[in-house]
This record gives sequence, structure tokens and C-alpha cells, in this order.
Amino acid sequence: MAFGRLERNPGSKPMSDINMTPLIDVMLVLLVIFIITAPLMTTSLKLDLPHSDAAANSNAPAFVAVAIDAEGRLYLGEQPLAPEQARDSIVQQVREAARRNPATEVQLRADSRVPYGRVAELIGWVQAAGLTRIGFVTETAAEPADPAAASPPGATAPK
Repeated sequence: MAFGRLERNPGSKPMSDINMTPLIDVMLVLLVIFIITAPLMTTSLKLDLPHSDAAANSNAPAFVAVAIDAEGRLYLGEQPLAPEQARDSIVQQVREAARRNPATEVQLRADSRVPYGRVAELIGWVQAAGLTRIGFVTETAAEPADPAAASPPGATAPK
């Protein structure tokens, strides 16, 4: 004689659903990594830009990016231009941008070893094509870690 319930508890059933939480966590971590690294990968053209204390980011809504590397090769955005067609390509692109919006800015990135005459020649092409707003892209100068190094010669550092 058994005194107990007649119903039987079959126990826990195996779970047949996939747990999505770890998958979602991994995807969110990857998304954050891509968001952080995407701005770092925007420029693949390596230039030794001049340093300036007054460098500021330009927030121009429309711009045309032009670059000159140390060997004098011209780039429109990130695309290299053939030397024999560089002038015509730049003038055509700038004219088209000036036709769409006369307030378009030309952002010029020139390697610090490029002769000034070559930069002035490029500025002339841009102005002849119809745009006069030219921004020179530079890197900000590194601030000295030692406050005494930042003071003018002959001055003493405060103690």
C-alpha cells in the first residue's frame, strides 16, 4: 500500500531553444569595436602633415579633399591621379562642386616636404576652377609635458 500521490512528476524536460543572450552580447561588443575603430581607418594616405598650434577641425558641410604626397603625386579624395591627367581631373571635380554649391571648401593636405611652389600651383588650379575657400589640413602640435619647457627663454618655472 502506497500512500502518496498518484501523479508522477516527469522531471525537467531538455531545453530545445538556443540561448540568444551570449550571441547578442558578442555582437554588441563587436559593434562597439567597429564604431571605435571606423574613424581611425578613414585615411589610408600617409602624409607627414605640417604641425600647427592653431589647427582646428573644419565643419564644412561640403568639401573636396585634395592631397599631395612627398613625391608630388596628387590625390583627389583617396584616389591617386595620373600625372598627365591630374590638373584636368582636379579642375573638373572642383568646377562640378562649385556648380553644385559655391560655398564648397577645398581641404588641402600637403606633405611637409612638398615645395611651396607645387602647393601654390595647386591653389591656382582650384581658384581658376571656381572655388576660393581653401582649408589647409595640419596636425596639432604636441604640447610639452614639462611646464618649464613651455615657458619663454629666461623665465623660471613656478615652484
